[in-house]
Amino acid sequence: MPYQAGNRLPGERASKIAHFEVINSPLVKKLIKSFKNPEMPEECLGLAWEPLPVTGKPLKYIFGVDGSNQTINSDKSPYSSISFVKTALIKMDSYALGKLDKENPHPFVLKQILQESVVFHSTAFPLRNVWIPETPNNYHAIREIIFESIKDDSPQMEGEIMETFKWIVYEKWSKTKKQLPFFECPHCHETVATLLYDEEMGKCHSCGGDIYVTDMLGFHLDMGEDSAPQGISTTYMIIHETLLLFTAIRNFWENRRSNLSDCLFVKDGPLSIRAQYSKLVEPIRKFLANARDEGYPIHIIGQEKSGFFFDHFQFIGKDVPPKSIFVPHDEYIKKEIQQRPLSGAEYGKDTNYGAKVFIKTHMKFFE
Repeated sequence: MPYQAGNRLPGERASKIAHFEVINSPLVKKLIKSFKNPEMPEECLGLAWEPLPVTGKPLKYIFGVDGSNQTINSDKSPYSSISFVKTALIKMDSYALGKLDKENPHPFVLKQILQESVVFHSTAFPLRNVWIPETPNNYHAIREIIFESIKDDSPQMEGEIMETFKWIVYEKWSKTKKQLPFFECPHCHETVATLLYDEEMGKCHSCGGDIYVTDMLGFHLDMGEDSAPQGISTTYMIIHETLLLFTAIRNFWENRRSNLSDCLFVKDGPLSIRAQYSKLVEPIRKFLANARDEGYPIHIIGQEKSGFFFDHFQFIGKDVPPKSIFVPHDEYIKKEIQQRPLSGAEYGKDTNYGAKVFIKTHMKFFE
């Protein structure tokens, strides 16, 4: 292991001399040759690609959601870290965009369209060696930040995200007044915490500590007393993107339900929420199934631009004809994409609220 650069001396480079014996190994040479010339597995050659359906009607209203997060680290010891998160929901005005010059759109006109069609949200998390006055530690400070950020009463949000969050976790769309499922208390760590229907704050039944409705997500399970991993801000961004998208869905459901099936809702990234945060998945699935059964199917997609599924698509899609679609099943995903045993739970059983679909639109997609 080399020494890092300091104030007086440059960094040391690790020696590679011992690597000569490794690369002369016959086994290693075979592996390198295979690495340079990968072959398509037989299981990937005869996939059931189908032509894209040509029937259907265009969707009038398009909503998209995206987010970003950036962690800033100080350059002096003890190192401090703050993570900034921003999310946005945009409504695509197809009529206004249709009037633009497609080859050379005027930037000021495009800017005006975006300003009238986008809502933004931003927040920040103190990850380490940053303290907020009047809070006992970062553990409880971040809990409060998450609650206040989702509650967001700014003129743009007006508390709509919190209403959507409660609409999902309390299953308000079903008209059955349920309390929250039991979750681990952030104070006594007993799985006895809950809140009555529509409550935002309350007390733990065991220790009497203050709990927020957002504690049911389980962010506190990933934090230490005085520091938190960067994954906290990434997970918050993903959850807030989901809540932004479902805020648009909720408003259509409550005010213009007949127009809901004319909408396309697009999320950046997969339609999944992992680990303890997947508590949101079951009520989302229930709502989507209920909307379909009532005759208002919801068109929601997640676009993946990186990751295992994206890389696999680049591998198998080169010789596929354009305008084709393939829906991989559980066994294919486990064996060919995840490279894991076929045993265990079905892929996405507890974490996904949408199926994986490969779509090739045109020949130049892979160039």
